[in-house]
Amino acid sequence: MSLKDRITEDMKAAMRAKESDRLLTIRMLLAAVKQKEVDERITVDDAGLVAIVDKLIKQRKDSIRQFGAAGRDDLVAKETAELAVLQAYLPERLSAEAVAEKVAAIVAELGASGPGDMGKVMAAAKAALGGVAEMSTVSAAVKAALAK
Repeated sequence: MSLKDRITEDMKAAMRAKESDRLLTIRMLLAAVKQKEVDERITVDDAGLVAIVDKLIKQRKDSIRQFGAAGRDDLVAKETAELAVLQAYLPERLSAEAVAEKVAAIVAELGASGPGDMGKVMAAAKAALGGVAEMSTVSAAVKAALAK
């Protein structure tokens, strides 16, 4: 079963269980997927879907931080609930150590030697670690590896 099919089945289950908050979050996710498909005239695969979920999670984390600073605990709770639903659709993430090891292997494979090669290494790392690691963690690992 593809990830998109699983999300659709979860939406149906949320409808049956009358879980309105969960249903709204899943519908928002499916709307983002549909928007991407229409805009780019493609069919989103699992990797593309994980990228969309990553983007939505990043938006929720930013909103939580901003609402927390503004003292809006009601909105923080709403965004946190959405974040929990979205995180269920991500594959298991690699630890920072595992990311550093993979980045070191990519740097060695490409023969990158300094900060000037950051773009080349990041492109390869994004292709290799796209769905299994946060890009901020990957970026930090690449900077550390190229600084040596």
